[in-house]
Amino acid sequence: MKEILWLGRGGQGAFTAAKLFGAAYITGNDAHYALAFPSFGPERRGAPVRAFTKLDEKPVLDRSQTEQADFIVVLDDTLYTPALQSLRKAGGRILVNSKAPIPDTFTFDGEAVAAEYHLPTVNTVMLGIVSALSDYITEEQAVSAIENYMPQKIQARNIGALKLAREAVRK
Repeated sequence: MKEILWLGRGGQGAFTAAKLFGAAYITGNDAHYALAFPSFGPERRGAPVRAFTKLDEKPVLDRSQTEQADFIVVLDDTLYTPALQSLRKAGGRILVNSKAPIPDTFTFDGEAVAAEYHLPTVNTVMLGIVSALSDYITEEQAVSAIENYMPQKIQARNIGALKLAREAVRK
């Protein structure tokens, strides 16, 4: 099973990113299964949120929080702590939306891409980063998930941000 841990703050779209990644994974493949779910404390904007995406080639029944992730995606760099390293599987990666480099992580200025597309959050930017650094989903699958699960009026901007982030990583 492949597992992705998404860390953000309420209103940043961590759970949306988790759902979109799962939807992309199953797009066009009947042998793929995904489960996405959130975990959060007091429901308020700005509170820390954890979301999980579990991917497998058999039905995903385990709804427990991820203990060891293939990818840990941090939407808000204030949530990064070196303790996250212990949640990473061997060979796994930590991706942080940050302007400043952080040791033992992949950092990317998602805010700059989000601003270019007039997006209030970096969730689809970081979705693009994970999709580019993994072989779990293709760009086409990610685009399809956005088209099927986001309101039409924001699809083009989110697709543009996703594609720009993927392109930046692929260089």
